[in-house]
Amino acid sequence: MAGAGEFVEADNAEAIIARIETKSRKIESLLKQYKHVEALKTALEGSPPKTLDERCKSANWIVVHRAIMAIKDIEGMLNALDREYYDILMKYLYRGLSTGDRPTCDQCLRIHEKLTERAGLGCILRSISDTLNTV
Repeated sequence: MAGAGEFVEADNAEAIIARIETKSRKIESLLKQYKHVEALKTALEGSPPKTLDERCKSANWIVVHRAIMAIKDIEGMLNALDREYYDILMKYLYRGLSTGDRPTCDQCLRIHEKLTERAGLGCILRSISDTLNTV
């Protein structure tokens, strides 16, 4: 169970969603400038939101999904992405796979393959065993 203060109360969900909307506008701007890796980094920053509120998690997923789907050069993205982002990216890849949406699943599988080659099996194990910081 999370300790007091680790997770934001539901009444602060609106503030979290407002921050996610601000992040979304920044990501859209980066994507229009073809700065796909910067958009992905921005999407992953502060993720997952420190809340159990599913509205916040869903809003953040939409932002991360937009950035993931824009990635064309997976190797280039992984070369530019700091290792600190690997585990959280893996969590979002599994969320994407759980949607059942064919284009999303195809993209998530392509990234998953390359990310696993780069980060190893430990990345998979950490992402699926961390039940506290869900996306």
